[in-house]
Amino acid sequence: MTEQEQRRPHILITGAAGALAQQVIKQLRDTCDLVAVDFREQVYLGDDIPSYCIDFNKRVFEDLFRRYRFDGVIHMGRIMSSQLTRMRRYNANVLGTQKLLDLSHKYGIQRVVVLSTFHVYGAVAYNPALIDEAAPLKSAGLSADLVDSVELENLANIYLWRYPELNITILRPCNIVGPGVRNTISTLLASSRAPVLAGFSPMMQFIHIDDMADAIVLAYKKPTRGVYNVAPQDWVAYQHALKLCGCTRIPVPSIPPVLPKFILGTLKLRSFPSYLMAFFKYPVVIDGRAFAREFGFTPKRPLKEIFRFYRENKRPV
Repeated sequence: MTEQEQRRPHILITGAAGALAQQVIKQLRDTCDLVAVDFREQVYLGDDIPSYCIDFNKRVFEDLFRRYRFDGVIHMGRIMSSQLTRMRRYNANVLGTQKLLDLSHKYGIQRVVVLSTFHVYGAVAYNPALIDEAAPLKSAGLSADLVDSVELENLANIYLWRYPELNITILRPCNIVGPGVRNTISTLLASSRAPVLAGFSPMMQFIHIDDMADAIVLAYKKPTRGVYNVAPQDWVAYQHALKLCGCTRIPVPSIPPVLPKFILGTLKLRSFPSYLMAFFKYPVVIDGRAFAREFGFTPKRPLKEIFRFYRENKRPV
């Protein structure tokens, strides 16, 4: 056997401090040589996985490409809108991703998976019942806090068509929930009391973190270029989801926009981030059938299992 035949795939995984990245690492570590990177902190993942805390825009980041000769990149290092300042988030999400893709092209990477979010579609009253991948990304015009998420996607799309040899796949998952997930919706489902906007209960979709990790691994292993929604073919009203999770619902008026934050702050309850307020008013239900067909993906954890986890693992407010 030649050295090339014996060599295991070398994969760079960004966002390594997140629970989802660690699930993906768990699935790939037996068959691939992984290098973990995170913008925020260094995490220990075992002696067999080198881990770094690196700003993608620093020169030292390129040293990793030279040293490890990566075959592929799984980019899950998007900083959420609730983290860091708007400028630092832009530098990490947009400029950092551009640097990552430039280096991937420079060093001959043959497979790139980019994790985006369904939030790029924007929440508006006239959204279609099922949003497919061809729908416009309206979030940038609705909230300045989601501009960097949309720009990250636009950037990945440019590289997808400009450099087909990178084999870029962009994934837009629905709400990712489950053990270890610390996003807004997971925090609300885990609370004993959760706010709802009076008169609103939009349909929502949820995917278990283990299923999302399965989807990312499936996407990586089949080099199909394109943009794909990732979501199960079932959905539930937000208020009903809270009920199934054992949450006491606290209705608050939705107008004027500053009122919900003021009331929830007074009650010492977790608030909706202002940039996500519309997602708790209007449905954003995405069509995940194209991904399911192309990659043979079927979620294994039903909604009842997800809600049972939150019902049995309540956190104090």
